[in-house]
Amino acid sequence: MHYITRIEHFNAAHKLYNPNWDKEKNEAVFGKCANENWHGHNFELYVTLKGHPDPETGFVFDVKKLSQIIKKEVIEKIDHKNLNVDVDFMSGKLCSIENLVAGIWQQLEPNIPGDVKLHCLKLYETARIYVEYYGE
Repeated sequence: MHYITRIEHFNAAHKLYNPNWDKEKNEAVFGKCANENWHGHNFELYVTLKGHPDPETGFVFDVKKLSQIIKKEVIEKIDHKNLNVDVDFMSGKLCSIENLVAGIWQQLEPNIPGDVKLHCLKLYETARIYVEYYGE
């Protein structure tokens, strides 16, 4: 089995805020991330596919095609957007990085054709904070 990863970048704003809590509890739990005026990140998205290389191309999957899928199904929907307000697949969800990566998986997985499988997403929110998701 081979694993191939494509990295894409996007910028987006959000806030962490549970509408069932008052302002004080949100600030106590989420700190600066509950800022009423939002805050932004420069995200790095790692998309890893798994499969066997095609005997005719040597590719597990054409990474140019993978980039096109990621851009169409994810980046165009979330880049330079407010994740809490502008992104349909985040509607009604707390906008944590964990929920965001699961939403991205749901956008990508049905669009990966052929004999390859979406193996893992790794989403960096900052240089020191990231989440890995395997679709489970």
